[in-house]
Amino acid sequence: MNKKLIFLDIDGTLTLPGSNEPPKSALDAVSAAQKKGHKVFLCSGRNPDMLSPLMKYGFDGAVASGGGYVFCGEKVLFDCPMDEGDFKKAMKLLEKAGVYRTIEAKDATFGDEQIAEFMGKISGGNSELIRWRKAIESNLGIRPMSEYDGRPIYKIVLICAERAQLDPVIKEMGDGYHFVIQDMAQAGCINGEMMTKSFDKGTGVRQVAAALGFDISDTVGFGDSMNDLEMIETVGCGVCMENGSEALKKISDIVCPPVDRDGLEKGFELAGLIDEKVCLLF
Repeated sequence: MNKKLIFLDIDGTLTLPGSNEPPKSALDAVSAAQKKGHKVFLCSGRNPDMLSPLMKYGFDGAVASGGGYVFCGEKVLFDCPMDEGDFKKAMKLLEKAGVYRTIEAKDATFGDEQIAEFMGKISGGNSELIRWRKAIESNLGIRPMSEYDGRPIYKIVLICAERAQLDPVIKEMGDGYHFVIQDMAQAGCINGEMMTKSFDKGTGVRQVAAALGFDISDTVGFGDSMNDLEMIETVGCGVCMENGSEALKKISDIVCPPVDRDGLEKGFELAGLIDEKVCLLF
């Protein structure tokens, strides 16, 4: 069996949303896969600062900031913050539309001071929304927007009550930027991300594969939400968690149990990463 490159989303895949503590079964699976010669990377919308607590578990690198910052060990493979002029324009448009924002630099996150009040009125949502709520409620390193000091920003995370609030922003910025929008009707809000079209999780997968000399057919990706779409579309084998998006499940090669039922370990088994005898695809 060929050695594989494995890419793991964090919230809702490796961990429960908002947590930095993977289940023991997941860590055991990662370790077992690495002992077989596979390499395991985080592949997350989190910036490097927010995913750093997980690097202590021995991952080989990460596709961070939704693909905007990619590293292998100590080597940076890709570093692409937003254009400063575009960032300032988008921030003004979003503020005018009444959209709440957090902005993510490589080493810091800043948020509108009113987000906590808005988030307190909603419940439910997908793993990214839950992670964001927990980060805000616990004040996990999210600094007030008034403290933003001009450092480069890689993406804007946004939330608002209605999709129509985003339409003028998408009209103005959509040619050069991805808007990954998730309608959280059950939560009574719209949640999404704005990132340059210069990158996504899929481009990050390709950059790591090229740097390490892996064929793209020898890559495996694990995710749960639609911001994992490009990763799942790019890898040789896409795995979606049972707790994930129904749309993502439809395009994945494997659906494994939920994150809180040893899902990642089962997914590794089903993809033949730790037990070749049960491999479904390779």
